[in-house]
Order: sequence, then structure tokens, then C-alpha cells
Amino acid sequence: MATTHNYDVVIVGAGPAGMCAGMYAGRSMLKTVVLERGFPGGELLNTELIEDYPGFETILGHELAQKFADHAAKFGAEFQNGVVVECVQKRADGTFETRTESGDVYLSKTVIVTAGGTPIKLGVPGEIEYAGKGVSYCAICDGAFFRGHTIAVIGGGDAATEEADFLTRYAEKVYLIHRRGELRASKILQQRLFANPKVELIWNKTVDAVEGDTQGLVRNLKLRDVNTNETSELAATGMFVFVGFRPNTGIIDGHVEHDDMGYLLTDANMHTSIRGLFAAGDVRAQLTRQVTTAVGDATTAAIAAEKYLKALADGDPSEPIIGSGGYTV
Repeated sequence: MATTHNYDVVIVGAGPAGMCAGMYAGRSMLKTVVLERGFPGGELLNTELIEDYPGFETILGHELAQKFADHAAKFGAEFQNGVVVECVQKRADGTFETRTESGDVYLSKTVIVTAGGTPIKLGVPGEIEYAGKGVSYCAICDGAFFRGHTIAVIGGGDAATEEADFLTRYAEKVYLIHRRGELRASKILQQRLFANPKVELIWNKTVDAVEGDTQGLVRNLKLRDVNTNETSELAATGMFVFVGFRPNTGIIDGHVEHDDMGYLLTDANMHTSIRGLFAAGDVRAQLTRQVTTAVGDATTAAIAAEKYLKALADGDPSEPIIGSGGYTV
């Protein structure tokens, strides 16, 4: 049965940003809930090894996720399973209504959106048909199914480069297909990849189609050279796509300022153009998207939300004055 809940802060998404925001909001003695469709962790759960989070030379992604969740819970943040379908500021006093797929409603004066993004698909014939049958968007989730196989990784950024290297633990051969003549990944990841004898780079090509066998599994990729327009085929039993993420901002009802890619614009306090709505992590427009930047955003957002709530309680009549709608605290 649908239920209405009251909180000071509702946090949408339990990735690194959401869990860090939950920790700081709870530490500020705010009644806080973190809503997440699955297990807390976000992209940490799709990353085997973390090597660039201060204090841990190496740590498994799921272990770091558990530490984040435990820390947030220690300070009183509640974790609730729920697929958020709408977040709207409906009431005259500025209260938000955050609704989940089950019909539950979470009322709060502040919301911190840390919903991350969804993997971008190639949009080519066969991709959807063979999803889960050779087409994947998560190396750590599905890599073990391709032991001894020949597979292809699509992309040229950090994620594609890192996951191609990771997949050589299982696959006999990994092709990295990139539409340009050089990778965008960090130099250290490139060096590691180039030194891996199981990896072969295919430059300046894109995937035109995914083809399957009589059992309905991937067997072949059709490629196109971006310079010559010539086509070719690559025998592969798996395709892992890492060409970027699309921010999960569709839950926000009402206009909120964003960039051309849909990432939310904020001021220095992580305040969006909607009063009382904050954003942190991968959903926000910024130079880079790392665990460290996510938790930095979240720290600021949670503290700013606490100050915002205090200003409301004190009857502060101030209005947002920063271009992107930020509240001066």
C-alpha cells in the first residue's frame, strides 16, 4: 500500500555522491532518506578495482561501496529501495513530492539529485536484440561469461580502456574499436592497455550492425571506416559498449537549467535553478566524473542543503540570485 513519508532531505540515487550526501546530511542531524532502485553503490558496483580514491591504494569497488553505505547509516541516513518516477515542487511552501514506482510519496523541503546516468547505446541494428546475448554494458557483471572468447569493446575513454584491459582476464582476444585515431583515456590507462598482448586496437571505425548465430547469440560485427566509408566484418561473440552516459534527469518535473547534453547546471553550492533542489555527482555538468569529484559535490550539496533549511526555518526572505538559481548561504 502506498505511503507518505516526511523527511528533511530526500536523496535520489545511492552511488558515491548519494551515500556521501547521506552521511553529511545525517551528520547534520537532518532526517534523511536515500532512494535507490538496487543495492547502494552505483557505478562502484560495476568497477572491480578502485586505484584513485585517496587513502586506498587499491580497493574493490563493492568494498568501497559497502564502506560508504555503512558510514552514511552510522550517522542516521536511511536507505530505501524505490524507483523514483517523479520529483516535483508542488506545494506553496516549497515542499517537494518525490514519488516512487510503488506509489509512495516522500515529502521534503530539499532534494539532492545524485541519480547518475544510463549507458548510451550505439543505436545500431542488432544491439537491442542481442542485449544479454552477447551485448553488454558492464564488464564486471558479464565478463566471466566470455572466458576464452573473442570480444570487442567499443569506445575510447577511461571506461572503455579500463574495461578492455579487465576483460582480458576472461577473453582470449579483446578488440578495442574506436572511431578516432587516438584514445581519450588517461595516459596511465593507455599505457597499461598498449602493453597487454591480448588487446588489439581498431582505429577510425564504428559498428554498423550486430549479427547473431542460429542460437540467437552474437557472432559477428559489421564495421565501417569513418574515413573511407569502407565496410568490413569482425568475428566476435561479445560486444561491450562504453561510449558514455546520459544523465538521469527525467524524474524532475518542471524546467531546470542544464547543458546541451542534459547535465544539470548548478552554482558553487550545488544548487540548481529550482529552489531547494541540489545536484551532485555524474548528473551535474562538470569537467570530469570521478568518485572523488562525486563525493566533493555531495559534501557541498549536503552542507548547503542544511544551511538552506536553516534559512527557511529562520524566515530568511532571501531569493536565489546566482545565474543558475543558486541560493546564497
